[in-house]
Amino acid sequence: MIADRVVQAALKLVLEPIFESDFKPVSYRFRPKRRAQDAIAKIHFYGTHGYRGVLDADIAACFDEIDHAALMDRVRIRIKDNQVLALVKAFLKAGLPTELGEHQDIFTGTPQGGVLSPLLANIALSVLDEHLHRAWEAGGEMSTDYRRGRRRAARLPSWRLVRYADDFVVLVDGTRQDTEALHEEFARVLARTSGTSTPSSPTGLSGR
Repeated sequence: MIADRVVQAALKLVLEPIFESDFKPVSYRFRPKRRAQDAIAKIHFYGTHGYRGVLDADIAACFDEIDHAALMDRVRIRIKDNQVLALVKAFLKAGLPTELGEHQDIFTGTPQGGVLSPLLANIALSVLDEHLHRAWEAGGEMSTDYRRGRRRAARLPSWRLVRYADDFVVLVDGTRQDTEALHEEFARVLARTSGTSTPSSPTGLSGR
């Protein structure tokens, strides 16, 4: 309905600036002034600067499997207005029309085609961005050339993430075994905190 889309658009105007201030620079789709070309350029840059291992995967049934409780927990961290929270929850719980014109309740996922769905998906998946980018922030174990050099000397991997909605590429300065281990770690992070999961095997995997 038009009224529903208007409400969703208004919610997006309220929520997007708040969460944009939190989102990490590693994600690109459904964000203002970020294009597919930017993501491709970043992957090319990392690939030509020592990150030769590649984990290329997508998150299985991402929009269908996002856990509502986990997502609302993340929204509540930044949003304290109960009316706004109630609207977001109502959008997530909105029934889907069936072929008979009835409505079917949903308990996971974000409604496909909803104005608010892309932003909510990015909020849910930002847990992966935060987990992978934390080591690059000030004081992190990969935050300086010196620290990355020490990891290399200790035969520990370094990595960079580029996420485009539910597709992501992790470029690894390490071995194939390091890349495989990271894939398993990411699956655990997503399953524990957002209800989504990576595929059982990545679509592309390589390493030294």
